Amino acid sequence: MFPDYRLRQREYLLQISRAMTAQLDLPSLLKLILENAVEILSGQAGLIVLRRQDGTFYPRASYGLPVRAIHLFDPLWRDLPTTADRRHWQIPDLSMRLSLASAAAGVPLRQVVALPMIIKDEIIGLIYIFRSRGAGFTVNDQQVLADFADQAAIAVQNARLYQQVNDERARLNAIIENSGDGVMILGPDRTIHTWNRALTGMTGVPADEAIGRHCYEVLDLHNRQGVSVCHTTCPLVKPPEDGRLYAEGDTLRADGIRVSLADNYSPQYDEEGNLVSVIANVRDVSRLREAEELKNTLLSVISHELKTPVSIIKGYAGTLARQDADWDKETLADGLAIIEEEADKLNELINNLLDASRLQAGGIKLQFAYLDLPSMAEKAVEKFRTQTDRHTFSVDFPPNFPPVKGDYERIREVLSNLISNAIKYSPDGGLIRVGGRVEEGEVRVFVSDEGVGIPATEQERIFDRFTRVDSSLTRQTPGAGLGLFLVKAVVEGHGGRVWVESQPGHGATFYFTLPIDSS
Repeated sequence: MFPDYRLRQREYLLQISRAMTAQLDLPSLLKLILENAVEILSGQAGLIVLRRQDGTFYPRASYGLPVRAIHLFDPLWRDLPTTADRRHWQIPDLSMRLSLASAAAGVPLRQVVALPMIIKDEIIGLIYIFRSRGAGFTVNDQQVLADFADQAAIAVQNARLYQQVNDERARLNAIIENSGDGVMILGPDRTIHTWNRALTGMTGVPADEAIGRHCYEVLDLHNRQGVSVCHTTCPLVKPPEDGRLYAEGDTLRADGIRVSLADNYSPQYDEEGNLVSVIANVRDVSRLREAEELKNTLLSVISHELKTPVSIIKGYAGTLARQDADWDKETLADGLAIIEEEADKLNELINNLLDASRLQAGGIKLQFAYLDLPSMAEKAVEKFRTQTDRHTFSVDFPPNFPPVKGDYERIREVLSNLISNAIKYSPDGGLIRVGGRVEEGEVRVFVSDEGVGIPATEQERIFDRFTRVDSSLTRQTPGAGLGLFLVKAVVEGHGGRVWVESQPGHGATFYFTLPIDSS
């Protein structure tokens, strides 16, 4: 009988060991351990409690006990030590604790044996087996239970380690996924294993379309020597000795917009020096490049657009101030008029630069009042009629055109900028029309010319700072490329929209809208 008992015990423990290697689901393993322990010890019920981080215990698995009554067995594990040597460990007043718990739960339990689950002298839990009838538990029963307690301790420890790994992985994945920088992790064969949300935003390529593909198929950047980082003979195969690898370049997003990306690659190796993965940190440097280009453009504007009127002013002032010349009144008047005109151009450019800077910093405040747009347009046209003899003007607003709320000076500047552009870019003259229409909930104002027109590819860009259409006429026409940027900023500050419709050689029509105040 005794060998058969030991054989059954060994089979149970072997079954538990197999289950532990097959899965790491802690509740299932604890239940399996408890059921087998109850059966091998001829018990009627069992309970496993685990220790929290604060040192208290809580029930984690039960067998043969009413679920609603388990909390009433609290006296069995209340105020117990958290470290122990199993050889000398016992729960003080265990029989009395069982009587209190049994009476409170209404479960007739008479005998109990309890042993700790210990890892490195630290109690991580306890296992209890109960009998409601029969003899008390023997020393051999305690030894058998000790074997089950050892198995339970290993199961709990493995499950906790597995959970810690899962938690760390989830935490790392959350950090990668929510990083402001793009993160791409490549395998040794340069296939993409990880592709975070920021990279999707930069490239327009969803993670499910990127993962599993080679990096050169999705994000093919080049190092400073112009070599593709991801191709067959690429530096990723034989990285530099310092392990640092930098690449940058332009790529087309899925929506066709070109972006500039910079990528720092960090190869990861195993203990034998084999490449196991490459972590790539990607940043969108489009704004940095744009800022650099804007800085260069601004320097060019200052050196050219400011230098020209200053040179003219200096030249005429020096000429008129010559002591050896006796200028007549007409010559003096013409010279002074040119100086005044160039000073006005200089002042306008400086104001535009200041306004552009304030708009960028959000420093321009609008003063709203009701505006009579037909009257404003008529005044703007009258001003420009005296400045050209090649153009004719018409003002076309319907009767009863409604007043709109806006900043008078800013909307006047919008009209002046658009009419001035219409004159500049129709050098052969023609009709310039200024008018408006009433739409649903807004008014639409237009300025049209019969000039050179604007290519379709440039019609969005012309509203950017320092942007001018590249043509022979543009190069001959003074300007800093700020007028339309200011027009757009002012109109959008009023809650409106601005756009252009044009065909090269057939003139251009600029539109802007302003909301109608319904109050």
